[in-house]
Amino acid sequence: MKKQALLFLLFIYSSAYVFPQIVIQEPLSERITCYNIDAKLDPAAKTVTGKMDAFWVNNSNDIVDNIQLHLYMNAFRSSRSTFYQGTSQVKDTTIYGRIDITSFSLADGTDLMPLIKYISPDDGNPFDSTVVKIDLPRAAAPGDTVSIKAGWTVKLPGRIRRTGYNDDFFFVAQWFPKFGVYEPAGMRYRVSSGWNCHQFHPNSEFYANHSVYDVKITVPDNYVVGSGGLQLSESDCSDDQSYKTLTIRAEDIVDFAWTAWPGYQVFTDQWKHVKISLYIAKERAGQVERQFRAVKSALEYLTENVGPYPWPHLACIDPPAKGSGSTGMEYTTLFTSMSIYGMPGFIHLPEMVTVHEFGHAYFMGILASNEFEDPWMDEGINSFWEARIMDHYWGERSGMIDHPLIKVADKTTARSSYIYSPNNQVVSNKENSWSYPLGTYSMMSYNKASTWLFTLMGIIGEETMNDVFREYYRRWAFKHPAPGDFIDVVNEVVRSHHGEKFGKDMGWFFDQTLYGTGLCDYKVATFNSFRNDTSRPRVDTTAVDTAMTSASDSLYRCVAGLQRLGEVMLPVDVLIHFSSGNEQLVHWDGRDRYKKLEIMSNSEIEWVKIDPDYKIRMDANFINNSLTSEPDRVPVRRLTNKILFLLQFFVSAVTL
Repeated sequence: MKKQALLFLLFIYSSAYVFPQIVIQEPLSERITCYNIDAKLDPAAKTVTGKMDAFWVNNSNDIVDNIQLHLYMNAFRSSRSTFYQGTSQVKDTTIYGRIDITSFSLADGTDLMPLIKYISPDDGNPFDSTVVKIDLPRAAAPGDTVSIKAGWTVKLPGRIRRTGYNDDFFFVAQWFPKFGVYEPAGMRYRVSSGWNCHQFHPNSEFYANHSVYDVKITVPDNYVVGSGGLQLSESDCSDDQSYKTLTIRAEDIVDFAWTAWPGYQVFTDQWKHVKISLYIAKERAGQVERQFRAVKSALEYLTENVGPYPWPHLACIDPPAKGSGSTGMEYTTLFTSMSIYGMPGFIHLPEMVTVHEFGHAYFMGILASNEFEDPWMDEGINSFWEARIMDHYWGERSGMIDHPLIKVADKTTARSSYIYSPNNQVVSNKENSWSYPLGTYSMMSYNKASTWLFTLMGIIGEETMNDVFREYYRRWAFKHPAPGDFIDVVNEVVRSHHGEKFGKDMGWFFDQTLYGTGLCDYKVATFNSFRNDTSRPRVDTTAVDTAMTSASDSLYRCVAGLQRLGEVMLPVDVLIHFSSGNEQLVHWDGRDRYKKLEIMSNSEIEWVKIDPDYKIRMDANFINNSLTSEPDRVPVRRLTNKILFLLQFFVSAVTL
């Protein structure tokens, strides 16, 4: 169905809901799903009861005979769920949660409860009930709308993992029956049509259509509510005067989450068209300015280098200590951060978490890739931009820690986490996230992806990389890009900037870094300088020092031996420094296992360094990238100081 026709249908249908206010005048997405939810929190019972009218529009050319929905909260129903079977997070003290469907029908009253079937499309686990399939009494033809009514009760889990409660603190996410994504053949390179509706795994996140949410939330009068929508009104509850009802609307977002706690203090700030609301505990009020600076820095940087932030609002939730299990989570126009009372200003951990989680508004929110299948498109790309933002605003070498004794760049921590992981070569990004071996998800989805993205930028250049993402945003905003779509953009932009300098496409790069499991490691094996001997043939002269003289007896035949120790072959620069102070930059394609560089110079080689600008961030060992005739003890001293400082910091942290 054409987008214009679909939007018209949406307008006509949505009028039945009597939506209170339009937040965004021009729809950003096709809005093929819509939710009108009425929910009530019972803090004593730790439950949320809800009912909703919702619809899904069949915008494919297929006849669809069933619908599939997520019931994420059932991941916490028992220790036999797929979620708990794949995690070590289960403890004897775990208070389980669940979602119980109390009613389910078509809008015309046709009862669908007898047709509900729990399925486990990923692992066949008969004890997992996080996905339901409902065969429709009448198949949905192309352009048809499937309208449903549902009622449910959520028992929140007592141990917060994204969602749950602790005492009087509540974070409510993945809490309502939610449509999967119907993918026609060809979408995201899919061979055959079908629902993409995965179970809830510990090593995966989410995938959903951009939707409109109209939500009424009823809570005790003393509770403060933060959500991913724009609050339109607040009124007393007609049934109980000790409760209040908030009316909230959110448009073109992939999920709706909210939090409720009596202790929140709310601060607001403005960045251009965006109202920023910060929900934070009273004792952490000293962190407010840090949080606002982080949010506005991220807004500014991503707007300039990727694309505009399209919503007029966002909510930053800084949970109290009792809600620590909900920190560092993302839901498009709502995200949770993490500040620590008394956190020294030179440690930028709160800012880093805020920048990262806000970034998901772009990489997950706007560019709604499938996090189940391709988590690097969300977490990895977002980690790449997080590091760039932190290093830009807080220092290129001090984006994470900025202290006289130690300075740590954000991108350095990601690289180190990947390089020094003992299992960094055991899995390929071709695997679904839930198939990653235990302990590899973060390394693969966050750290390796961020590292090879920095490597790609080192090869093609920063401005080209920015143009890649600007085009990626322009082409795929409010759609569902796949890895091949991102790679296509890279190929096109690189070719427009550099012609065929890097080949006809960048497939050689992605085959090795994204989908490969090989090691990247270059080494300067040796170098020497010989007084020119004209009787000896020059074997491989790759460069000539421009400062050489005409007198042959004053020339040196300088030889440097380079090694490629790993399987990954990437182009790299080699800097040769001579005793005269002159330098020669040589380009090496990195293909040979051993490469001999031979240069005629009027002075001897003093040192050789592979990748002097650290462009190849995937190189597993920077130490062996250089070799000098004189031992340099400065790095040793610096390393010793850093180790001593880290030990001191650790002791202080655990004893205070």
